[in-house]
Amino acid sequence: MQIEMRHVNKAFDGFHASRDVSFGVESGRLAALLGPSGSGKTTILRMIAGLDSPDSGDILIKGERVNNLPGSKRGIGLVFQNYALFRYMTVADNIAFGLKVQKKGKHEIKARVEELLELISMKELGRRYPYQLSGGQRQRVAFARALAPNPQLLLLDEPFAAIDAKIRRELRRWLKEKIEMVGITSIFVTHDQEEAMEVADMVIVMNEGAVEQIGTPENICRNPRTGFVKDFIDVERFEALRLIGKKRYKENS
Repeated sequence: MQIEMRHVNKAFDGFHASRDVSFGVESGRLAALLGPSGSGKTTILRMIAGLDSPDSGDILIKGERVNNLPGSKRGIGLVFQNYALFRYMTVADNIAFGLKVQKKGKHEIKARVEELLELISMKELGRRYPYQLSGGQRQRVAFARALAPNPQLLLLDEPFAAIDAKIRRELRRWLKEKIEMVGITSIFVTHDQEEAMEVADMVIVMNEGAVEQIGTPENICRNPRTGFVKDFIDVERFEALRLIGKKRYKENS
């Protein structure tokens, strides 16, 4: 497993944000943490990233226990819903930021930035500033910046939440394609089941800090194991999305 959570618990002032959470994500997979607001999704992401520490249980990356390892040493790239770009840095400088922190050489940084600008289809926009970009473009830059230091794990917290519906649909298809192209293990947080079902290889359904069910989108929709999952997942909506996906696949083949 690339990343594992083993019986992880976390409480804030008596509120149990994580209750005996256990799951694993294999290398190269794209997993969604899906659940309503307050279900513990972001807390899990923050603990994996090293921004919060578990009260008990273990977090392992490539089999190594990282509970006491600083987030900066975990080889993780982070993408936030508000982009968190540096306003007074150009697109190229935003992407290069992590590489400069690592004290990479100028030629290596330049080559990596050019490679990532190509990946996000913004090769001609490297000198622009965040305020000169659309929301979708800013999120692409945030994605490139997270990938720049070659992390072993990519974490995305509600990455499409700040983008309007039409662009959101386009961006999530784009993101899935790019993650598959790069081959990086990724976990993203969402409360939107359509988003999870369309983008993820595996879905971890959360409720009140606990894992309700883990499986492929299709397995979860067709075989809900708990009353919560059955009520939370809109099976008819999923079937419609599946048919739309098949149609798109045929059109693009």
